[in-house]
Amino acid sequence: MGFDAFAGFRMAGHTAIVTGGAQNIGAAIARSLAGAGARVMIADLDGDKAAAAAASIAAETGADCLGQVCDVTKTDQIEAVVAATVTAFGGLSTLVNNVGWGGRQDDPTAIPDEEFIASYRLNTISAYRMSMACLPHLLAATNATITNSGSFSSAIPAYDILPYATAKAALNQMMVSVAHLLARKVRVNSVLIGTVLTAGYADAGIDEAVQQRMKHPDTLTGRPGTPEDVANAVLWLCSPGSSWVSGQTINVHGGGGVVRLFGH
Repeated sequence: MGFDAFAGFRMAGHTAIVTGGAQNIGAAIARSLAGAGARVMIADLDGDKAAAAAASIAAETGADCLGQVCDVTKTDQIEAVVAATVTAFGGLSTLVNNVGWGGRQDDPTAIPDEEFIASYRLNTISAYRMSMACLPHLLAATNATITNSGSFSSAIPAYDILPYATAKAALNQMMVSVAHLLARKVRVNSVLIGTVLTAGYADAGIDEAVQQRMKHPDTLTGRPGTPEDVANAVLWLCSPGSSWVSGQTINVHGGGGVVRLFGH
């Protein structure tokens, strides 16, 4: 048998949790990990969608894949999904903190405290809580990784989605700090995601006219991303192929953008 250039990207023997994995980017990540041979637990606020996505991925890839309801802002549900994963698969080596959401503010000069707090709880604290719940199992695993789905909005002016962008900026800092805390034990990285057109944009209150403009972003590649674009980067960061990479933010945004798309 000849040299296998993709051996380092295979995930056989690994078990992953993907939060928010029932649809869009999360589902693409779960599918890529399963396709590379990992056992996957999809943790999602919608338990029915999680189970359906898991069944579809298992049928397509032949990998063991389960789905379970999990509100990542609830500690008891985090602990339950981690316990269920370890019970079903015998361990845990890979965590993808993919959950994230933020709505558009009509008036960025009058954002209630509660919106900032809720966004921080969902986009930042949940990743920390999930990481710490998984940590005892990650420490016992080979090629243990934590990968966070970040946002390009955390690195540019984003006044129209300020609570979300601020919380994602905090996630970047947390990632670097946790990477240093777990140095030589668990690799921790983030993917800074640009414009990926999914149903989530409509859910966030971004109207059709803006979505049309987003189809032609001011990026070096001249197109919005796909869930698979992000999933490919996450697979690399989770796989042994990136074993010399930790504490890094990997930009996956088509070459960036310099023009605000929403505006006021």
